Amino acid sequence: MKENTVNKGTRDAYGEILVELGKDNKNIVVLDADLGSSTRAKKFGDSYPERFFNVGIAEQNMMGIAAGLACTGKTVFASTFAIFATGRPWEQIRNSICFSKLNVKIVATHGGITVGEDGGSHQSVEDISLMRSLPNMNIIIPCDYIETKKAIREIIKIKEPYYVRLGRAKYPIITSDDTPFEFGKGIVFKEGNDVSLISTGTMIDFSLKAAEELAKNNISAEVIHLHTIKPIDEQLILATSVKTGAIVTIEEHSIIGGLGSAVSESVCANHPVPVERIGIQDKFGRSGTPSELIKAYNLDVPDICAAARKVINKKGS
Repeated sequence: MKENTVNKGTRDAYGEILVELGKDNKNIVVLDADLGSSTRAKKFGDSYPERFFNVGIAEQNMMGIAAGLACTGKTVFASTFAIFATGRPWEQIRNSICFSKLNVKIVATHGGITVGEDGGSHQSVEDISLMRSLPNMNIIIPCDYIETKKAIREIIKIKEPYYVRLGRAKYPIITSDDTPFEFGKGIVFKEGNDVSLISTGTMIDFSLKAAEELAKNNISAEVIHLHTIKPIDEQLILATSVKTGAIVTIEEHSIIGGLGSAVSESVCANHPVPVERIGIQDKFGRSGTPSELIKAYNLDVPDICAAARKVINKKGS
């Protein structure tokens, strides 16, 4: 699919789609923890102030309120930065939301290291691991502005807990209005035979560029986007592992408990092949521009290419 040169933020799409959906769906209620301008949830508040509640810097309370509203039949969106949405109120999410499988959508922005200069205290690299361990929790990481809107439209149809991870930085638009989006099903962006590059979120941009570089050396890379981390698309993972026999996972998250772990677990259970994981190597984030941090944490195109060559050499060994 041809890449659009326009860069847009996934959090911007979130604010816009909330306003759009809120017009006809009076059942939607939005909560935010004093970061509405940054999460873009404030756009909903500006349009429908009677259904928007800023709970202040009280994330645990926000999740309790979300659970209570969901028990009354509301579709609840609760937003803040990823680090505060998953770590501080984890117990409330577990016991008040997931245990009862309530209709609460936790949509967190500022995920990963591309938060930038805010540094390690605000860069969540373990949020997927925390949410993935919870029974009844579904997890989506959209790859761009357009897919974010599709994801939000989709999750309001299913009355279950969701964690949607969005970013701060603006990235190219990869998908189009015609690109299919089905919860739990990955997307093959490029067919290939030698190695599978499986990424999530905005790392798809880097994966596609890596595939172009590998092609210059006659390496055919299959590029797959898994927007749904839980439930993971085991059927697609099996198909690509059989096809190429080697996998590289790419994520802006710790390699522990995120996409790399989910894919590795699936591969081990169904069709063992060598896997290399590109991600944060058991470290905290640090201050820097998004591009500086992508390079510093070895998430860039040359790093993906090196991992692809490494895993190809492991085939049959």
